Amino acid sequence: MARATSRGPSAWAAFAGVILFVLGSFNVIYGLAAALNDSVITVGGEGVIIWDIEAWGWIHFGLGILLVATAIGLFLVETWARVVAVILATLQAIAQVTLITAFPLWSILIIILDVAVIYNLTVKRGEVVVTGGRAGR
Repeated sequence: MARATSRGPSAWAAFAGVILFVLGSFNVIYGLAAALNDSVITVGGEGVIIWDIEAWGWIHFGLGILLVATAIGLFLVETWARVVAVILATLQAIAQVTLITAFPLWSILIIILDVAVIYNLTVKRGEVVVTGGRAGR
């Protein structure tokens, strides 16, 4: 009996892809806003730890483009996308630490979502095999 295989992403990889796509889109929007007109970004705290708001904007714009591209790679089940997604989520979590004095709640939320993405892409789960209409592990 031939086994039908699907080439779609697993539910967890799809979840990670959606989160990466949304976070990447936010990074692109906020990065462009900060880089092109840093008076648009309102800083409630002391500011960014390491750079000024314009430099932060360009860094997050570039990171956002990479995150969106990687999310698309996860949706297409590309082999490189899982590794790159873990690396970029780690870099984004580190980059959010530089913003924690300016945007504490936002930074903590993004770090939590990055950890969720890293967890979902690195934990080994049993594969579900469908044979004769019954699913087994």
